[in-house]
Amino acid sequence: MSRSGGVQAVRENERFTVTLIAAAVQAVTALMRITGLSKTDAINRSVQVYAFIAEQMEDGKEVFLRDEQGNLERVHIV
Repeated sequence: MSRSGGVQAVRENERFTVTLIAAAVQAVTALMRITGLSKTDAINRSVQVYAFIAEQMEDGKEVFLRDEQGNLERVHIV
């Protein structure tokens, strides 16, 4: 939830109906396989992570991945 706009009150639980593109279906399937999470939990966590990253980037921060040798690679999220 962006800090810059008006945010409506959040209900504890809310049901959404969405149509995922093929790449998103593959990503959810991969998350379920890797984590053992249910489809619902994988999607819920994904949305939360994306919101966190978007908020950090809105504040001017950048996202990096570090490999085993300590090399950094900037992650570009569009």
